[in-house]
Amino acid sequence: MRRMRGLGISLSGLAIAGCLAAIATAGAAAAATPAAPGPSIVAAGYPAVVPVGNPGGHQPVPPAARAANTSHPNHVIGQGTPAGCTSAAVVRAVAEGGIITFDCGPNPVTITMTATAKVVNTSHRVVLDGGGKVTLSGGGKIRILYMNTCDPKQVYTTTDCWEQEWPQLVVQNITFEDAYSAVQETPTSNYGGGAIFDEGGQLKVVNSAFTDNRCYKDGPDLGGAAIRALGMYMSTPVYITHDTFTGNSCSNGAALSGLYANFDVINSLLTGNKAIGFGANPASPGTPGGGSGGAIYTDGDHYNLTIDGTAMSGNTATEGGGAIFFVVDAGGGVLTIEYSTLHHDPSGKFQNAPGIFDEVDGVVTAPVVIHSSIS
Repeated sequence: MRRMRGLGISLSGLAIAGCLAAIATAGAAAAATPAAPGPSIVAAGYPAVVPVGNPGGHQPVPPAARAANTSHPNHVIGQGTPAGCTSAAVVRAVAEGGIITFDCGPNPVTITMTATAKVVNTSHRVVLDGGGKVTLSGGGKIRILYMNTCDPKQVYTTTDCWEQEWPQLVVQNITFEDAYSAVQETPTSNYGGGAIFDEGGQLKVVNSAFTDNRCYKDGPDLGGAAIRALGMYMSTPVYITHDTFTGNSCSNGAALSGLYANFDVINSLLTGNKAIGFGANPASPGTPGGGSGGAIYTDGDHYNLTIDGTAMSGNTATEGGGAIFFVVDAGGGVLTIEYSTLHHDPSGKFQNAPGIFDEVDGVVTAPVVIHSSIS
């Protein structure tokens, strides 16, 4: 069951209501807080540009979740001035694959995309590194970056594209802003994913910012104004490391939307993201559906979501889970919140902890909370 209505509920002796003041474990004082601006996107030799990540997040980052080495790029966009840093150059480099960096001059640059950059699935790995100075803008009109192992136009590389291992897409030291996916939810459409849409393979996002991105306003499962990841390689989580998501909006999961994908969200900051659909999932009669998971919306079978060293505040949902909507349909899974803070993430109609809706195998379940504060 993916939809529950009513602001407060009590299940299995666990009192859970919208008016619950706080959930905190011992050691919550050590939890990450969003009190000050975070460190900035910085690469060696570059000035600080955009504050990213949770300033109070100091959890260890596993090697697999760290930024890639880009000291020997396959492609460099630009020749020392902004003139060569164009949408066409980004599209071309992403299609060719490998390690991609930018040389757009000494100052920060914004590249307004006029076409979506698409990964060709014969690439083993694509690394897009903005060096702390590059913003990719959708101009309020288009999706910015796309990878889909099940899109024949991007080349099939296996007999079963769903949850295949490669390619790996790595995005680091870059800002995505003002992207928009107007794709509506149908059984065959690639909906959601305003800034980044990824079906299949692996995804890692490090030291990056996502601001004011949007996707279509309704649909029961449509989500991910910043990032939509589905049918991912299940042996490796989607790594979201030291990133910032702010002011994004979509039907569901305005920052992150996942379907059949594990996520590790580490030392990140998610604020002011909005799930604006209505009718939940499945859609209530007479509604278009959506409106859950103000910041994060995940669904599917047998997967986990870990929030570690992360701060979430001011995220909202018209339906359930102002901060997080986590539903595992079958096969078990765990929502773990550790060394993190969730504060003032209102849920419009349902939650089972402040700002959270957590249901596993049809049973409303309390998240695992370790040294964290939730209120």
